[in-house]
Amino acid sequence: MKYVLALDQGTTSSRVALIDEQEKIVAILNREFPQIYPNEGWVEHDPMDIWSSQYGVMMETLAKSGVSMQDVAAIGITNQRETTIVWEKSTGKPVYNAIVWQCRRTADRIEELKKAGYAEKIRRKTGLIPDAYFSASKIEWILDNVDGAREKAERGELLFGTVDSWLIWKLTDGLVHATDRTNASRTMLYNIEKMDWDKELLELFRIPHCMLPEVKSSGEIFGFATLGGVRVPIAGVAGDQQAALFGQGCYERGEGKNTYGTGCFLLMNAGEEYPISENGLLTTLAATLKEEKPQYALEGSVFIGGAVIQWLRDEMRFFTESKDAEYYAKKVPDTGGVYLVPAFTGMGAPYWDMYARGTIVGITRGTKREHIIRAAQESIAFQSADLVAAMEKDTGAKLKSLKVDGGASRDSFLMQFQADILGAEVVKPKQHETTAIGVARLAGLTVGLWQDKYVLASAQETDKQYTPKMTETDRAERLKKWHKAVGRSLAWEEK
Repeated sequence: MKYVLALDQGTTSSRVALIDEQEKIVAILNREFPQIYPNEGWVEHDPMDIWSSQYGVMMETLAKSGVSMQDVAAIGITNQRETTIVWEKSTGKPVYNAIVWQCRRTADRIEELKKAGYAEKIRRKTGLIPDAYFSASKIEWILDNVDGAREKAERGELLFGTVDSWLIWKLTDGLVHATDRTNASRTMLYNIEKMDWDKELLELFRIPHCMLPEVKSSGEIFGFATLGGVRVPIAGVAGDQQAALFGQGCYERGEGKNTYGTGCFLLMNAGEEYPISENGLLTTLAATLKEEKPQYALEGSVFIGGAVIQWLRDEMRFFTESKDAEYYAKKVPDTGGVYLVPAFTGMGAPYWDMYARGTIVGITRGTKREHIIRAAQESIAFQSADLVAAMEKDTGAKLKSLKVDGGASRDSFLMQFQADILGAEVVKPKQHETTAIGVARLAGLTVGLWQDKYVLASAQETDKQYTPKMTETDRAERLKKWHKAVGRSLAWEEK
């Protein structure tokens, strides 16, 4: 039996899954590491904490499983995206903490670029809406704010990488400085049409080209890690959301997945033609194997997904455990005309209104907490349906089915309502660890452990399949009311 080690480096913890030839997870371990908040809106990690937690949990997983290093066919890496690390080429010492994707310290710089008219150029080249979320302005900040960093970078003494690059560099003892297309496409420096670092954007952010990693496809030999005297190929690398898309078997245009967490990440495979969104979505690169043509994906985020249930639990105290939301939602036949728009931090795609605020409409004397809980549940599905509608408009492709994962995908009421309001099947796999499975699949296919990704996808076991039961008339009426409620929440805080 041969195995793949899937390294899943996340925002709050480092995980490792050991996956066998039947794509069964035989061992999985998780280790949290510290979060650093130097100022309001700033988020950092110590890159050595990222490395030590990931390496430590990898060796512990192998030790506990009893699997020999000789039986590990490949390593795959999936990671928190956009997080930015700059380190010295000669020593491997980071010049500053990792600036995490959540960090807002460069928001003013992004506003300057928008006012200077760069937004459309950046969107056209990278598929991204300019934001402090992405890596480019984070690199620029480090070069401008760490003593001597810019001079060292221009002399070729510093390297930049997202978390995958940092782990590859450490695992190969500094021999390989590389990333994959999915991670490169989240830096706001990579031209996703030309498949290369963009010279004009590098000049705009004053970032020397020599800092940047080589870009490979997601399924390719990146280098070799020496573990316990054995050389193991690093053969699959992808950002976490693209790894989940691959792990869910969304290989064809029009196939999509939604990860239900605190927020929701919805990605749809858009095929080989570059789609520029006219509906407020991001265009990004999907994970592909070396021999395949690059594929694009459209991505949309719901800011408040499961977080609306946490709000009902913690602030409103409607119930004591999040899982109780499903029980209460089923106690009433409908919401009694109540619609809840959870725009606590504004609205993301396709609205992009930072001045929107949370709204509950349709309350009458007969409204009970069960109606509000059900309306909160439905709001998660409504927001996801808005993203799907935007994707269908951009691609002209009808969603074939929605593959789901994440904590809230265990909520059968929510999943059935999602199928109803989409008018499409919702499919939940038995295997929840789709991110780790995705990158393991990339690595295993690259080294020949498996031969055909479609065979792997067809062998995936389905836990539950939800078929739409709502009539077209009912669906249209509910969506109309939802959009009316969203209209009430938009621009609430605008001066």
